[in-house]
Amino acid sequence: MAAAPQACIEVSDLNLYYGSFLAVQDVNMRIERNKATALIGASGCGKSTFLRSLNRMHELVPSARAEGHVTLEGDDIYAASIDPVSIRRKVGMVFQAPNPFPTMSIYDNVAAGIKLNSHRMKKSDLDVIVERSLRGANLWEEVQGRLGKSGSGLSGGQQQRLCIARAIAVEPEVILMDEPCSALDPVATLRIEELIDELKQRYTIVIVTHNMQQAARVADETAFMLNGELVEFGPTERIFTSPEDSRTEEYVTGKFG
Repeated sequence: MAAAPQACIEVSDLNLYYGSFLAVQDVNMRIERNKATALIGASGCGKSTFLRSLNRMHELVPSARAEGHVTLEGDDIYAASIDPVSIRRKVGMVFQAPNPFPTMSIYDNVAAGIKLNSHRMKKSDLDVIVERSLRGANLWEEVQGRLGKSGSGLSGGQQQRLCIARAIAVEPEVILMDEPCSALDPVATLRIEELIDELKQRYTIVIVTHNMQQAARVADETAFMLNGELVEFGPTERIFTSPEDSRTEEYVTGKFG
């Protein structure tokens, strides 16, 4: 009998609040290592709030709080003894709009997290990490001759891949992506989707997307959320072809949302 896939993140009885407002309620989910998991649902359903809870960015919003448990490789990330900054090193985030640091060069954008988190490092060692990260984001060939130029001079798709390079430079275990293609054209979107397929060989990916076709293309598993509730979670093919909940079927077939 084959061994069960190992979980990277386990969520149990998770409730997320903004003040007294319950934004996400009673979520239980097991996110497997080296898989891409998509979060789908209409605007305001809680998927981005849930995504941000996985590296404790949710609590950066004033009055926000979490109840329940989220474990990363067996450790409860909300335990009192855990430093949130250490969690954000292990669980990187790529945002909806590309956000390279505008005053920094391409090189310094990639190196920023390393310099923040590490002791002094030899320039030659840093060079190796920057190149490796840019190669990992499929950007090296396009920018290797202008590493000293501003990252803001790149195209939108290149900027998003630069942000991915910055995220993987610190060698996280998980990469969270909050609608990473919504501001990109179809060609740049395809490049990011191809990159996700490559990245999950080394990282666990969780992506929020409004694009049903994108979820079907990139995700191994898909979670459908509605009004802060996790309605259904399972293999992507089943969610899209034979969902168990009628609300999931209505959403993926375009009857609402």
